[in-house]
Amino acid sequence: MLSSTHSSTLIGISAIPVAIEANSGERGDPRIVLVGLPDAVVKESLDRVQSSLVTSGFKLPRTRVTINLAPADLKKEGSLFDLPVALCLLASTKQLNPQFMSDFLFAGELGLSGKLRPVRGAISMAVLAKQEGLRGVVLPHESAQEASIVEGLEIYGVGSLAEAVDFLNGDTLIDPLKSGALSGETAISFTHDFSEIKGQLQLKRAVEIAVSGGHNLLIIGPPGSGKSMISKRIPSILPNLSVDEFIEVLKVYSAIGQGHSIRAAERLRPFRSPHHTISDVGLIGGGTNPGPGEISLAHHGILFLDELPEFKRSVLEVLRQPLEDGEITISRSAGKIKLPSRFMLVASMNPCPCGYLGDSRHDCRCSIPQIQKYRAKISGPLLDRIDLHVDVPAVEVAELQSAQKGEPSEVIKKRVGECREIQQKRFARFNTKTNAAMSDSLIEEVCFLCPENKELLSLAMERLSLSARAYTRILKVARTIADMDGNLSIERNHLLEAIQYRNLDRKLI
Repeated sequence: MLSSTHSSTLIGISAIPVAIEANSGERGDPRIVLVGLPDAVVKESLDRVQSSLVTSGFKLPRTRVTINLAPADLKKEGSLFDLPVALCLLASTKQLNPQFMSDFLFAGELGLSGKLRPVRGAISMAVLAKQEGLRGVVLPHESAQEASIVEGLEIYGVGSLAEAVDFLNGDTLIDPLKSGALSGETAISFTHDFSEIKGQLQLKRAVEIAVSGGHNLLIIGPPGSGKSMISKRIPSILPNLSVDEFIEVLKVYSAIGQGHSIRAAERLRPFRSPHHTISDVGLIGGGTNPGPGEISLAHHGILFLDELPEFKRSVLEVLRQPLEDGEITISRSAGKIKLPSRFMLVASMNPCPCGYLGDSRHDCRCSIPQIQKYRAKISGPLLDRIDLHVDVPAVEVAELQSAQKGEPSEVIKKRVGECREIQQKRFARFNTKTNAAMSDSLIEEVCFLCPENKELLSLAMERLSLSARAYTRILKVARTIADMDGNLSIERNHLLEAIQYRNLDRKLI
């Protein structure tokens, strides 16, 4: 008897449809044959399936059974095929009513006892099932909770093979999980708050500008000046993820089996802070079976690189494409995939190898060639893609001893939200949400300069030897500063402030 059902395989963060077919009653020795380009993990599923069938009280087939995973030219990976293979096997041997097999997408890893374990990519599978017009998905409990965010589907969670069979046979009634869990938000209390930062008003201002417009930020200052301290408080002023953004982020984390770490009620933006010893693959993603790296895990959030020059040059250079395009293309022998990577880069560094260049309280021991070599670790093309370069002086003792607290994160976050709303209204007709993501055509439309300001910017370009990319970055930052002031046009003071954030474009001597 022939039976079939739906499942999927995960490529990058996308679920690709796979049809599971089983045909029993064939002539030959009683055995099960699995075809359709399975990898080692999928081949091992036959042993898991047979053990779970026996321990769950079902009979093994007494004839030859062929199980096909279609399309045959697509490599199948992972343990998620255990459940659909077992169900097809039972349906083909008339131990399961096949009536509803074609209505659902199935996935789940089976233990030898028949218990189900969660799988990666549950939300991507739910999105695929909706696109394919299926009634719903049947997944292990934990994976089903993750998939329930997708609306317009029936999401069923089961704990074992026997429970799944009873459900399909109509012997057990299971209520579908409620979808649309993103309708409300929970108030978040952050451990770190900007009110704890004393002094550093210029840096706080630059951080607010960067977050308001989604701009990349580089902080330069001596050791102990508060670079890392302030950077780690940036999540407390970030606006919450929208529903669409949350689903995109969840798809990335679900692909590596960490979907449960993203809480729907909070909708916090990711904050990733990899160590400077990270490899190229660890940062951009890849591997034998290409998967997301740190830049994709920071999608719609913050990628914080502390001590930027300590990262390998090759690691930093791979940031160029994602900073420009908001996605990364990875080509491997297994295939070519695109992963989302629209993040805000926040980086910090010392001004020189010893760290005390320009510090009034310490003498710098570095020569000009040493400083130039240190800064040369960060290429010009990468610096061009960082909108704001901010010099941070050491905090004075009097400021540290002051009892006056800084402005709380809640107040700053409210201003950031108001500025983002201005941008969303402006770009409502375009696939753009922030000033930092503006295309060249949009820059011409919304960053108009009067003749006097054009002359001022031309002079700055000539004096600082800025590139064409730095020119557009200045305009984007000036547009954000104008939005923060509630101005429709970019004024002279907005442009001057944006120009002064190109510190590393200036020559040392």
